Amino acid sequence: MSHSKLASIFNKDEKRVDWHDKALWFVRHKRDLSVHNVQGWEELRNLGHGIKAHMLSNLDNYLIQFEENAKKNGVEVHWAANAEEHNKIVLQILKDNNAKKIVKSKSMLTEECHLNPALEADGIEVIDTDLGERIVQLAKETPSHIVLPAIHKNRHEVDELFQEHLGTKPCDGDPQYLTGEARKHLRTKFIQADAALTGVNFAVAETGGFVVCTNEGNADMGAHLAPVHIACMGVEKIIPKQEHLGLFLRLLARSATGQPITTYSSHFKKPRKGAKMHIVIVDNGRSEQLSRPDFRASLHCIRCGACMNTCPIYRRSGGHSYDATIPGPIGSILSPGKDLKKHSTLPFASTLCGSCSDVCPVKIDIHTQLYKWRQIITKETPQPFVKKQAMKAMGSIFAHPNRFETVGKIARWSLRNLPQAMINSKPNAWGKARDLPLGPEKSFDQWFKDRENEKKS
Repeated sequence: MSHSKLASIFNKDEKRVDWHDKALWFVRHKRDLSVHNVQGWEELRNLGHGIKAHMLSNLDNYLIQFEENAKKNGVEVHWAANAEEHNKIVLQILKDNNAKKIVKSKSMLTEECHLNPALEADGIEVIDTDLGERIVQLAKETPSHIVLPAIHKNRHEVDELFQEHLGTKPCDGDPQYLTGEARKHLRTKFIQADAALTGVNFAVAETGGFVVCTNEGNADMGAHLAPVHIACMGVEKIIPKQEHLGLFLRLLARSATGQPITTYSSHFKKPRKGAKMHIVIVDNGRSEQLSRPDFRASLHCIRCGACMNTCPIYRRSGGHSYDATIPGPIGSILSPGKDLKKHSTLPFASTLCGSCSDVCPVKIDIHTQLYKWRQIITKETPQPFVKKQAMKAMGSIFAHPNRFETVGKIARWSLRNLPQAMINSKPNAWGKARDLPLGPEKSFDQWFKDRENEKKS
């Protein structure tokens, strides 16, 4: 189903759309307040962009260096070409350790690989321990945001969900009560777990260590209690040196939630005594994206979600309307690279306003890449007949100044003189929810010429 059709489903609940929009804009506002207090913020962004570009240009060497150092630290390293291999490797590790219950912290890579259903099909209990992830897991939904996975649900819905699955009492959506009950529920799962699975925010080639960022401490609880720790990472998570961590941690937290730093920035380097640690390094289409010069910078992404929080389309259409693991502007660049036909509508789910590029902490030219995908999609996938003819007509008008001027005069006159019922008719999708302004007497071109003539006279 296209983005527009899925967005129309989300838009049926106007109250949800309004608070979804306001909640995300609040996070964007927090981001602005936070970064404006950092001297040299733009220089930090430039450095982050440069380090990521350098890393991608030498990715093979840094991956080999990371593997060598991780093995020296006593970590077992595995390589997966795609999602299927990733899931098989994780399943085999669990079987080798007789693990039947695992606790999992937030990991968009495992969502991308559909790990949970793959493990559950083999009889393994998988518990997502991030509160937002646990909420959508209980609801049998996918995350709608990469940082705020349950942002599409209000507290009353969570109240009903917990009553059904956790046996909680009705509390009129009291956040403190619901959080406390979730904590009690998850503590039991942590203690019973045979293995813990985490994502990886940054992997350091120089040391073979990696960092996991959370605000709830759930990654630490799982990794420190379970006898087996499995960390899953995309190849693009590598950074060259330990000293670069300070830069990226400052960029990530401020861009994601407006915090100076995430509450827990947990460093893992080697397994504790008597425990095991595994790292699964996954490609799953990243090398193919790297081979595309126009789109390779999308692999700079540090998964902060800032582009989603600022995007006027995402805020008012919801993450599920993208039908992809990574929604929003950055997802609209990554998804067509994996399945152009399925995700051909996503690059058009944008105003190309450039706000996403402005807030990106590693300066990905998101809006430019969206425009480039549009050009490719228009050439390589069938377009609706009406759209093709409309674009031809618009192209003809824009290519001839006289035609442009004539159409402009007709449009301005129509907006001033025709009844609103004719203007906001069925073909005018814009008019379904808003009025067009009254047309001016003159075009800007004519106004400017008249002004210049007045000066001369």
